[in-house]
Amino acid sequence: MDEWMNYERFERQQWHNFFPTDTVRLSQENLDDIKSLNDRISIEDVQDIYLPLIKLLQLRYQTYLEWQMQKANFLHQKVERVPYIIGIAGSVAVGKSTIARLLSILLNKLLPDKRVELMTTDGFLFPNAELKRQGILDRKGFPESYDMEKLLQFMNDVKAGKSVVKAPTYSHQVYDVMPDRPLVIDHPDILIVEGINTLQLPSNQQIYVSDYFDTSIYVDADPQLIEEWYLQRFGMLLNSAFTDPDNYYYSYSKGPRERAFEMAKKVWQTIDLPNLTEYILPTRNRANIILHKTNNHVVDRIYLKRG
Repeated sequence: MDEWMNYERFERQQWHNFFPTDTVRLSQENLDDIKSLNDRISIEDVQDIYLPLIKLLQLRYQTYLEWQMQKANFLHQKVERVPYIIGIAGSVAVGKSTIARLLSILLNKLLPDKRVELMTTDGFLFPNAELKRQGILDRKGFPESYDMEKLLQFMNDVKAGKSVVKAPTYSHQVYDVMPDRPLVIDHPDILIVEGINTLQLPSNQQIYVSDYFDTSIYVDADPQLIEEWYLQRFGMLLNSAFTDPDNYYYSYSKGPRERAFEMAKKVWQTIDLPNLTEYILPTRNRANIILHKTNNHVVDRIYLKRG
């Protein structure tokens, strides 16, 4: 079955015309501050893609709040503050983090009376020591490398309205989780959850992380383009690591650059690409919204799930 038959497709200009505003309360400097290393985002991108997307998310959120109120009235219950959760999925190096940060900023500006928070699932990777113990360090990023039980418990606590929930964080500089630096999620109205595994079903669980999502977004691109962005990002990581001995990439930055890139290409071919094709890409059709990227991280079309 053609997975695209469940989606409406909109080209960039058509999407912009749904909410043709030129009012952007952000500067290019603001955008440069939030984008990931080799990502690209412009004021035009915000106007054409992200402001219409934010407007759509606002409409979905308003409908969600109305449903919460109607349900409480029907059941003769008090209206509870249940967070609205937005999930963002896609390959490594596709630009998920930039989009997540941008949506967080835009939602905060659009809904100043609401608390918007952002977290990534990277922190729920097993620590490197545990991955080594299990013999799966070379499978880092694959489904089995995540503590899904812990992640699902986190999602359950957030959706249940628990006042303060802590999430572990991850450092790409040291290439490991940071258990002593948890991210505190303090009863948000809207929570954005970003990660490669947010739409996956773990093998030993019957619950998807996305079962907790009210809207899910998949960031899509041709794998060859993603590889190009992955290697560009690797080069920038090398450039920033040569003065920091504690940085994971420090040793690679000190050796021959060609050898370092050979290693990076091997990692892409043996780990990240198989993970994308076998586990990440097959979850694309679970998303409500698909943002398709082309050269230079430009979103050229949007898919919106029917119904």
